Order: sequence, then C-alpha cells, then structure tokens
Amino acid sequence: MSEHDGRSRGPTGGHEALLARLRAMEAAAEQVGTSLDEATTCEELAGFLFRTLCDALGVDLWTDGGGWSRVVVAGAAGLLPAAGDGAPSVRAVDGGHPLSEWAVLAGGVRVHAVSVPLLARDRFYGAVVAVRAGRGFSDHEAATIHFAARLAAVHLGHARQLAASEDTMLHLQRALVAEPVRPHPNLETASRYLPAGHRALVGGDWFETVRLHFGRTLLVVGDVMGHGLDAAVDMNAYRSTLRDVASTDLAPHRVLRQLDALVAEDPARRPATCLLVRIDPARGVAMFASAGHLPPAVFGADGSAALIDVPVGPPLGTGVGGYEAVTRGITPQETLLMFTDGLVERRGEDIDVSLARLAGLRLPVGAGVEALVDAVVAGLDARHAEDDVAVLAARPRRRPPPP
Repeated sequence: MSEHDGRSRGPTGGHEALLARLRAMEAAAEQVGTSLDEATTCEELAGFLFRTLCDALGVDLWTDGGGWSRVVVAGAAGLLPAAGDGAPSVRAVDGGHPLSEWAVLAGGVRVHAVSVPLLARDRFYGAVVAVRAGRGFSDHEAATIHFAARLAAVHLGHARQLAASEDTMLHLQRALVAEPVRPHPNLETASRYLPAGHRALVGGDWFETVRLHFGRTLLVVGDVMGHGLDAAVDMNAYRSTLRDVASTDLAPHRVLRQLDALVAEDPARRPATCLLVRIDPARGVAMFASAGHLPPAVFGADGSAALIDVPVGPPLGTGVGGYEAVTRGITPQETLLMFTDGLVERRGEDIDVSLARLAGLRLPVGAGVEALVDAVVAGLDARHAEDDVAVLAARPRRRPPPP
C-alpha cells in the first residue's frame, strides 16, 4: 500500500492516537446495538460509520438462500459497489482481520473503499462497505470500522438467537391453542389466536371445547398470567387438567372448584383466569362460571351485543374457591363470544370503557360465526393489540323441522 493511499503503517501516534481510538470505541458501543432487532442494528451501524468516517456506506447481509442483500444504504449510494462485490476476500496486516480495500476513479475523483466482514464467534453475517472520496482510510479509521462491524455482528447474533427462540415458543403456543376438540354437531364454533405483535413473547391464552353427555358442550377460555415458555407450559397443564375434571360432567362452577383445588397443590403453577360456559342447545340454555375472567358477550340476530353478568370468583390456583354459576337462555339467533383481555384492554384505559367498546359493536345482520369473529377482531383492531388475544365464539345450530 503506497503512502498516498492515506494509510500509515507506522506507529499509531502514541497516547493521543490511543485515546482517539478508545473514544471511537466508546461511541460505537453507545450507538450500535441498542436493541435486539436486526434491522435496527444494521441501521445504527451504518449511521455511526457514515457520520464519522465516510461519504457512503452499505450494509450487506448474507441470506439463507446463499445470496447477498443490501439492507441499509447511507450517503451517496452511487459510490457503492453492488451488494457482495466488496465482500472481504483477502487479509490485511492489521491484526489479521479480513479486509478488502481498493481505489477507483469516479468522475475524475479518486474514491477509496474498504469492506469489513460482519463476523463474530466464527459466524459470518455479511459485510459493511465504506467509501470515501479523496483520501484513503487510516489505520485508526480502519480499526474503528473493524470494531463497529464486530460489535454489530455480535448484536446480530443475539437478535437471531432471540428470533429463533421466539419462533420456537410461537410454534409451541400455536400448537397448544390449535383448533379445539370438536363440539357436538348441534353447536357451531369459531376461534382465533392472535399473538401480540411481530416479536412479542407468547403468553398463556387458550381456549377449548369439551363434549359432554346429552349433546351438551363445555366451552372454555383461559389466560395464564405472564408470558414466555413457562406460561405456555402452564397453560397446557391447565388445559389437560380441565379436560379430566370436565369429563366428570360437573356443573361449570364445580369444575372450577375442583380445578382450583388441584392447581393450588402445586406452588410453582402460575395463577390463571378462566371462563366456563356449558351450552345445552336442545334445551336452549347456557350455564356460566368465572374464575377472575372478563364477562362474555352475546350478539343478537340484529348484530347488537350485550355483556353477560357472571359472578366472578378468584383466579385459579389460589385455593380459595367460592365460584358460582348463572344460567340464561340462548337461541340459534344468538352468538356467544368468549375472549381473553387482550381483545378489549388498552393501556391506561378503564376496563369498563374497554368492555363498553365491545358492547357498542354493531355487526352485519345474518353473519356466520366465522364472519362474526372476523368482524369483532377487525372492529376492535385486535391484530394490533398490546397483549395476546384468544377468541372463541359459539352458536346453537337450528334443528331441522320434523319430517
């Protein structure tokens, strides 16, 4: 490398050069990797290097498909080579770091470029390409680029590990809250599970249907407190235990008493809210019982909604018991809607206001159960909710007229 390329191969300049390099490293540590988000990390890397060292910068990631993708550009994009063209292929003498450096004429101006890999813990994520007109990059500047790139690569690794963990938990949650057991054919149901946000940890929301004797069906919606894999595991335990207790054909409030007593024996189990509704379409009645859960709603034939006043007992797992039941009629013209709090709750808002928003919905007359659930989800903007959302709707089927 010739002297006019701007790189000094001699001593770093002593104490002042060392302080300058330390200040650059501190600035990089503060500005790069402020979140566990891959796109944000790439943007922070580009912003930091562009503001301090170069006229143009590109961040190229190596994709799973075996190709290059330029995810961030800062500055004069026309000065940058195509994505992947500047990938490091040789090693410089600077500490053995992979480095590609070259100079070309662009519009009569000598343009210097340096490419450094995004490499950490022997994992290769891509490369960062920095371009500057007029003069090359000094040893101090090259070291700053190397440090920032290595720092960004470490955060990219953390972001991808987190994404993989969240993806595993999300698949587990979806498997656990997959379509519930089919109810009796005299009951039409529809359900939805919506995780909160793209990167949110999954929670313990769940729903279930249990076929009982004499054409009756027990409908269940529950919410284990907390998020993450532990909440999902506890949710599955609640679901399994409830199936066993419900098979004894007890009334809903007695099912809750049994479930609460069983769960209270395990101090490691997280508390949970739960709403049970036993529907008997042949008699046209429904029996409700709640363990700390929000009340259900019933949509009439005209599309209007009304909240059902259900006595609320303590959450499951306290061992206190004290659950009561209430019974009301239900017709094939009505649709029962059960849900977890993520459907209605909004941060900083009183729960009565949230429930009133649901009760104020007016849905299309004659909508099927699936369409009704979609309309509720859209009307309450549940796909942008701050918490996970589980919804279960049910409507008695009309009995065919006698021959």
